[in-house]
Amino acid sequence: MKRLFLILMVAGLAAGLYAQPAKRRVTNSNAAAKRGTAARNTNTDRAALLFPVKQAMPEDVVWKRDVYRTLDLTKDANAPLYYPVEPRGRQVNLFTYVFHLMLSGRVNAYTYKLDGVESFDKKDRMEVRDVLDRYSIYYEEKDGKFVVENNDVPSAEVTRYYIKESVYLDQRTGTFSTKVTAICPVLMRGADEFGSEATPYPLFWLNYDEVAPWLSRLPIMASNLNNVTNMTADDYFAMNRYDGKIYKTNNMQGTALANYCKTDSAMLKEQKRIEKEIYDFEEGVWGHMSKEDSIKAAREDSIRIAKEGPKAKKSTSRRSSDGGTQAKVKTPKQKSTGGSGSSAPRVSVRRQRR
Repeated sequence: MKRLFLILMVAGLAAGLYAQPAKRRVTNSNAAAKRGTAARNTNTDRAALLFPVKQAMPEDVVWKRDVYRTLDLTKDANAPLYYPVEPRGRQVNLFTYVFHLMLSGRVNAYTYKLDGVESFDKKDRMEVRDVLDRYSIYYEEKDGKFVVENNDVPSAEVTRYYIKESVYLDQRTGTFSTKVTAICPVLMRGADEFGSEATPYPLFWLNYDEVAPWLSRLPIMASNLNNVTNMTADDYFAMNRYDGKIYKTNNMQGTALANYCKTDSAMLKEQKRIEKEIYDFEEGVWGHMSKEDSIKAAREDSIRIAKEGPKAKKSTSRRSSDGGTQAKVKTPKQKSTGGSGSSAPRVSVRRQRR
């Protein structure tokens, strides 16, 4: 009887276990994966709250130009991203910092495709193991985590970055801004003593909005004259302190400059043309005068004042220090309602420093 009782009890427990809803029967691996994803999201959200960064670019801007630049870290303007090559106390360079963020799962790496266009979809995320194996980076796996020593991180070979920046006009705030939206570290390998050039290997894309809260915690030294680390990596990109050459723009054909610029001089000419297009659009928006036009307008005003006397000064528009005219924009007055004589609010446009 005791044996029969035990068999019935075990059968009842098994039936109750398999009678649970499917959502509650989760394997340990799935549960661990969900906990890992939740932990990464929590870490990212916490970093964003503790270290707020510049607001994201609005989607309904009236004008935008996307350009891709290559940053050569051997230039002085880009050197803060490269040094120190090996960690020195709490100081690390950009690649070592983001590489360890990727290893720990705090930020995601996205595949660099053949066309060079970034995609931050879930299907384009790269596994950490794939990055390590593809570029022969030595690592150890402990308790399901990848461990890479600092001297095994190929930060000395990452001497170039690709970045995507968006130059846009925000009509709501009246600001003309430049915002970095994506970063790609580039591994340079293959150079030898016989003069052969290194081959670039773009590693992966990083979503700047995702990594920005962490970059705001990375202090860098941005000057040879002032050795105080008074700037963060996020400040460096937000203030556009880098010096990069355009190698591609978003266009309807999806072509890079190298596809139709066959010589170095043609490439340089095209880069200057694109830079001038962006500059001319900004100058056209704000109505700035050229130097020749401002001198001509000032000469005409002085001649008119000399002819008409002091009365002409009152009707002469004031000249700004940069040669442009400060035009007064009149706004129509609102009709008073309920005894209120308030007029329409004045709309001011301010310029944001790039």
